[in-house]
Order: sequence, then structure tokens, then C-alpha cells
Amino acid sequence: MGSMSVFDVASRAMSAQMVRLNTTASNLANARTDYASEDEAFRAMRPVFRSVVEDNLATVDVDRVVKTDAAPQKRHDPTNPIADEEGYVWEAAVDETAELIDMLETARNYQNNVQVLQTAKTLILETVRNQ
Repeated sequence: MGSMSVFDVASRAMSAQMVRLNTTASNLANARTDYASEDEAFRAMRPVFRSVVEDNLATVDVDRVVKTDAAPQKRHDPTNPIADEEGYVWEAAVDETAELIDMLETARNYQNNVQVLQTAKTLILETVRNQ
């Protein structure tokens, strides 16, 4: 791979944050969903980031997305059509509050990288104008 610029660093970080945001959105979309068994119940997912260093510049990539170890909760709901013979269903293992906090943090990180790009662009334009 060629030399990385500040634009490469920020854009790769923004791409990683988009994966994080999409994962959080998926987790929230599956929250409060009931399942017939613990095995099929949805478990929240998290991206695993990997540091990348090239030409003395560091950025991040998404290495993989993994399921969390959070356990689905068993709830008594005999009126639910998917309830087992004892009247239980399993709720998706998603902490909505934690997901919303993660979403805010992700949006801030993304915005920080947008600001880096805007600052770099401004500095380059000023340099060109002053030559």
C-alpha cells in the first residue's frame, strides 16, 4: 500500500465508525424481540477494531464483528404465540441504554473525523493561496 495521508487516516476511521453505527442500529432493531429458545435469541454484536500503522501514521480498521456474551432473559408470557409449553419466551440480549450511549459516542467520533478532514482541507487551501 502507498503512503497514507491525513485524508486516508480520517476516512478509514470514519468507515470503522460507520460499521460501529450500523452494528448498534442492528442491535437496537432487534431489541425487545422475543424468541422461542435461548439458542435462537438475538445477542448484541460489537465490532472489533484493529490498529493500522503505516508511514508513522496510525488509524483503525474493523477486524471482525462478534456477538457479545450477554445472556438472553427468560420471561413468562403464556399469551405469546411462540411461548414454550411452560409459557416462557426469551428476550433479545440487548441493553438499549448502552446501545444509545454507544450510538452517541460513535456519532461524536465520526464528527471528530469530519472535523479533521475539514481542517486539513482548510490548511491545504490556505497553503496554496499563500504561494
